[in-house]
Formats: sequence, C-alpha cells, structure tokens
Amino acid sequence: MALSREEREQFLAEPHVAALSVDAGAKGDRAPLTVPIWYQYTPGGEVWILTGRDSRKAELIAAAQRFTLMVDRLAPSIRYVSVEGPVTAVEPATREQLTELAGRYLPAEKVAGYVDFAWRNHGVQVVVRMRPQRWLGTDIGTL
Repeated sequence: MALSREEREQFLAEPHVAALSVDAGAKGDRAPLTVPIWYQYTPGGEVWILTGRDSRKAELIAAAQRFTLMVDRLAPSIRYVSVEGPVTAVEPATREQLTELAGRYLPAEKVAGYVDFAWRNHGVQVVVRMRPQRWLGTDIGTL
C-alpha cells in the first residue's frame, strides 16, 4: 500500500541508515554510486547529510547537483521510502551538526567519544542539503 505524504515524511524522520545514490558518470559508463549514510530530516524540511569535503560522494553530488536517499525496514512490516531532489546548499560542517547526527544514531554515552574521534580524524566535513522533490513510499503490510 502506498504511503501518504505524512507517513512518508514521518518514516524518513526516523533514524534509519539510508542508502545514498548519486549519478557516477554522465557518459553512462558507470552505475550510480550507492553507499550507506546517516542523515537528518524533519518533516516539511530539507534532508541533510555529512560527508568529507574531498570525498567521492561530495565530488559526485557537486557534479550531479542532486541525490537520492532510500530507507527501509523489515519489521513489523516491510516498508520503504525513497526521496530524491536537488542540492540546495553545501556548507562547512560544525561540531554541533556532527553531534546532532551522531546523537540520532548512537547511544548517548557513545556520542562524545565518536564526535571527538570523527572531528579529529575524518578531515574537513561538509553538510549537503537536499530539498525533497520526488517521493516513493510503500508498506506491504504485516506478513
């Protein structure tokens, strides 16, 4: 069964690990790059991710100026939401943004240690913002 807009937005707002997909080459000689990623989303707002400024993801997103996120779950029913849209901003990441994102996915007692490690060792990070434009969402019910 197709999900309503409200159901899609609420599901995307939950802390799922997303599959990010972005075009890997205009010549058609490569499939899209698809990688797991943490993200942040508030219903009605923009999606944002953190990535290394010099990462392959950042390079491809800059070229394509859009990307797709897909999140899913298997229980209590099989449900997924896919959202695609244009990049609206790329800006230097702050320690507060890294803390917010880590706090979404990690137990509270692990956040500070992770943030300290990532801030020191992952190089310059950027926040990439995307405006959701095209949505798909389905729940096939309890099996």
